Amino acid sequence: MKTNMKTLVLIGVLFASTLALSSCQKENMNSENAQYASLLDVTADGTTSVIEANLKSAMITTTSLTDGELASLLKMKEEEKLARDVYTALNQKWNNTIFSHISTAESNHLNAIVLLLTTYGADATVGEPGVFANAEFQTLYTKLVADGSAAIEEAYKTGALIEEMDIYDLNQSLSSVTNANVSLVFENLVKGSRNHLRAFNRQLTALGIVYTPVYLSQGDYDLIVNSSMEKGKQYRMNGNGQGDGNGKGQKGNGNQGNGTCVN
Repeated sequence: MKTNMKTLVLIGVLFASTLALSSCQKENMNSENAQYASLLDVTADGTTSVIEANLKSAMITTTSLTDGELASLLKMKEEEKLARDVYTALNQKWNNTIFSHISTAESNHLNAIVLLLTTYGADATVGEPGVFANAEFQTLYTKLVADGSAAIEEAYKTGALIEEMDIYDLNQSLSSVTNANVSLVFENLVKGSRNHLRAFNRQLTALGIVYTPVYLSQGDYDLIVNSSMEKGKQYRMNGNGQGDGNGKGQKGNGNQGNGTCVN
């Protein structure tokens, strides 16, 4: 009787161990097969757009926005709209490829901000092109379009000015933002702005013009324009992303899962 009892206990232990091992192997397999992809699509000329499907897949569930985070998002919504609207106007003036491409990218960046605002139930309204509720942005839009319409080199300088302004403001916001989804978007938008700054600087350099930064230090500006275009890092897709924006999707390494199995 005692022998039978010991045998039953042993069988039970072995069965439980098998279940645990199977569960652990399944967890590791799921982690290893997880899809990783970039949120950015970067073309040869530096035009950088957010892959919206990948952004949606990379976002996670978080707490509500703080007042400061909401204010940062609303400000960046206006800045991305400003960039889009100014570049659209300058493209109409100069019929220039760089303004055509980057204005489309800025519209995409604006959509990323709108997605965040919509996700958190905030006001995501975007005004008509060239029209801003904020008087400061309205004045800035009028000035930038006028400056950029004077000559093509002034148009490129206007583009550089807008991008360094975006870089400065995004970096300022990133220093205080704690919401993971807001940080995710801002980190990728600032990469896009650096790429666009490189693109405008390339045009100015081709004309023999040395641009003097306004919002960034000369050292920071030089560091950006003298470095390569940024592709963006890989993020775990929690849903179904579309491609990876310049490279093969990467599998997880088994340590990226939500738990750890010990065999």
